[in-house]
Amino acid sequence: MNEQADKRVRIFDTTLRDGEQAPGCSMTLREKLRVAAALRDLRVDIIEAGFAAASPGDFDAVKAIAEGIEGPVICSLARCHPGDIERAARALEPASNRRIHVFVATSEIHRKYKLELAKEEIIRRAVDAVKLARESCDDVEFSPEDASRTEPAYLAEVVQAVIEAGARTINIPDTVGYTVPSEFAELFGYLNKHVSNIDQAVLSVHCHDDLGMAVANSLAAVSAGARQIECTINGIGERAGNCSLEEVVMALSTRAEHFGLDTGIDTRKLYPTSRLVASITGMHVPKNKAVVGENAFAHEAGIHQHGMLKNASTYEIMRPEDVGISRSNLVLGKHSGRHAFRERVEQLGFQVDDSELNRAFDEFKKLADRKKELFDSDIEAIIMNAEGVSTGPWSIDELHISAGTGKIAAGAVQLTHKETGTVKEAAVGDGPIEAAFTALERATGIDLELRNFEVRSVSVGEDAQGEVTVTVEYNGQSFRGNGISTDIVEAAARAYLEVINRVARRKTRTQDAGETDTSQKIATI
Repeated sequence: MNEQADKRVRIFDTTLRDGEQAPGCSMTLREKLRVAAALRDLRVDIIEAGFAAASPGDFDAVKAIAEGIEGPVICSLARCHPGDIERAARALEPASNRRIHVFVATSEIHRKYKLELAKEEIIRRAVDAVKLARESCDDVEFSPEDASRTEPAYLAEVVQAVIEAGARTINIPDTVGYTVPSEFAELFGYLNKHVSNIDQAVLSVHCHDDLGMAVANSLAAVSAGARQIECTINGIGERAGNCSLEEVVMALSTRAEHFGLDTGIDTRKLYPTSRLVASITGMHVPKNKAVVGENAFAHEAGIHQHGMLKNASTYEIMRPEDVGISRSNLVLGKHSGRHAFRERVEQLGFQVDDSELNRAFDEFKKLADRKKELFDSDIEAIIMNAEGVSTGPWSIDELHISAGTGKIAAGAVQLTHKETGTVKEAAVGDGPIEAAFTALERATGIDLELRNFEVRSVSVGEDAQGEVTVTVEYNGQSFRGNGISTDIVEAAARAYLEVINRVARRKTRTQDAGETDTSQKIATI
C-alpha cells in the first residue's frame, strides 16, 4: 500500500442496510433513493444499499440504487449462502462499481448456539462464499460476525483463509458493542502480526454502540491500521445503533494532526444529510448530539459567551459552517419569490429537483401566510416534509376539530384517494388528537395501534411550527410518521396519515407481488 493510500480512510455507509434495521426506520424505495443520492453528494466511498436476499423489496431497492447512483461503490450484504450471493450479484448488475459483502459468525457463542457448526466447517463456508462471490464481482468484502468476541487465533485463521480465497476487504465487526478501545486496538495489532497475507486486503471496522463506544472503538481500530470505517448517518441502527458517520468523520478532520488521516467526505453536507435521514426515519437527532445536534454550537454560560465574542476558537473546536449549519436567522417572508426560496434552500445545503422545489415552495407560501417570521429551521422542516403525505394514495382536504374543557372532542375529515375519490368521516375521542386519528382510520379503513407520540418545536416564537412524530404498530410491524404545522392537531393528523399511506402502499405492493413481509430483516453484523 502506497503512502498516500495509507493515509486515506474509506467511509462505508450502511444507513440503508444496518441503519434501516432499527425498529420503525423502514424506508420506502423513493426514500432510499433520496438517502442514496444524499450519500453520493456527501461523497461516501461505499454505499451498502441493502440485503438483496432479505425480501423482494430489498432486492428492488439494491437494484434501483445500483441503476440510479453513480460514483460510490454500491454494495449488498449476503450470508455465506449461494442463494444470497446470487441475489446480491443480480441486484448489483447495473452498478458500474459494485461490491458483495459476505459474512458468517465466528465467535464461540455463535458457533455453539446459533450455527451449531465446527470451526473447520465455518472456514469452509466462508472460503466457498468468497470464491463464489468473486465469480461475479471482483470487489468482495468478508465479515466474521461477532469478531470482537472470537478467539484471536481462530479469527486470524479465518481471515487468512478468506484473503487467500479472494476477499479484498476484511471487516472486523464489534457486533454487540462489547469491546473497548484498547482491547480492540490490540485485536487489530494481533491480526496485522499473525495474518501473513494481511497486506493483500484493506482492514475495515464496524462497531455497534451498546456501551456508547462505537466511535471510540472505530477510531482505535483506525489508529491500529484499519482503513475503512463502516458507519451510519446519525448513528442509527439496531439496538443502540452504529458508529455515527458525522462524529467519526469530524473526529478525523478536527484532530487531523493526531491521526494524520483524511476522508473524502464533503463535511458541509453532514448537517443536511443528517436532517434528511432524521425526517425520513422519524428518528429525531437529540439536541445535545455531537456535531449535528441543535445545541452542538450553542453557548449558554456567560463565560462561554464572553470567550466566543473574543475568539470563537475558545469554545468551538469546529466551525458550524464546516458541517453545513447556517448561522443566519430571519431569512424569508411572504413576499419572497421562488428564486430567493431556491437560493436559500441551496445555501442550507439541500439539493432538490424542480418538482420537489415546487411542492416545498407551495408549502412555504402557505406557512408564510400563517407566520410573521420564517427562519432557517422553518425552511429545513418544509424541505424535509415536502413529500409527506403527497406521495401516498390519501391526502387531507379538510380537518375540523371541536374540543373544550369538560366536552367530548369531535373530529371530522375529508380525504381524497388518488383512485377512489373523496371520503368524509367523523369521530369522537377523549381529546382532539384521538378524535382526529379515529376519523382518519374510519375514512381509510386502516386501523393502527399507537405506540408513541412525540411533539417538538422546529423553530422559535409564538407562531413556531410544531413537528409531531407517531410510532404505530400494524400487523406486528412498527411504523413511524411525522408531520409539521403551526397547528399541533394538524401536524398530528399529517403524521398519522403518513403512516396510513405507508401501510396502504405496502399492502398494494405485497398484493401485487404476492409477498407476505417485505420488512423483516434476517441478519446483522
